[in-house]
Amino acid sequence: MEDFRIKLADVPIGIRCRYEVNRRFLKEYSTDEEPLFCVEPTDADLERARADYDAIDRMDGRTDFMRSEVFLENAALNRLIAERITEYDVLLMHGSALSLDGETYIFTAPSGTGKSTHARLWRERFGDRVVMINDDKPMLRIREDGVSAYGTPWNGKHSLSRNTSAPVRAIALLKRSEENRIEPMSKSDAFAVLVSQALSSKDPAVMLRILTLEKRMLDQVRFYTLYCNMEPDAVRVSYEGMKQI
Repeated sequence: MEDFRIKLADVPIGIRCRYEVNRRFLKEYSTDEEPLFCVEPTDADLERARADYDAIDRMDGRTDFMRSEVFLENAALNRLIAERITEYDVLLMHGSALSLDGETYIFTAPSGTGKSTHARLWRERFGDRVVMINDDKPMLRIREDGVSAYGTPWNGKHSLSRNTSAPVRAIALLKRSEENRIEPMSKSDAFAVLVSQALSSKDPAVMLRILTLEKRMLDQVRFYTLYCNMEPDAVRVSYEGMKQI
């Protein structure tokens, strides 16, 4: 068994896992701080992870590695941490989060819509001014003075992330369109986006914490619907729309 500590979203966490490869996976987030909670995936947690992946149609062609206990333990660690860390006002979200000039912009949408492609266009346009916080599963810490996005090691197929954080400026739901335009989103629509794109849980206590965090976010972050193609001008439209006061 591997025993170590990491820190995600400024929360120190104790980890106990079976496989050294998963310790290496989390190495960038190592800490010596005393953990606020600890997680250790059980056989039941691995089976739960297996069931979650079996329920996703797009995983029908998954590789042998994605069937392995190493992979399932990694997925179980992600789930256990994400659920427990809600106790510390942290929410895991599905999206591509980048920081431009010290402010975070998050692009979210169902898989395959083009979040990562849009984020790549931002990197191409703004160069070194852009830092990729996380390209798949950033964590959001909701405080009284605002929301900040944090990197995590669960960073998508392109492995784009950094152990850093920045305050969230705006969140945009991407929708494919031939023309580029951006519109402010109502709170009710924004809440629906969070419910569909942030962590969900079958545990009623965890789900209550998640919904509470999502409602708090609505008063602190601007949400937009971004209709866009994959051309460079989509960056100008989205940036100008979300940067405005």
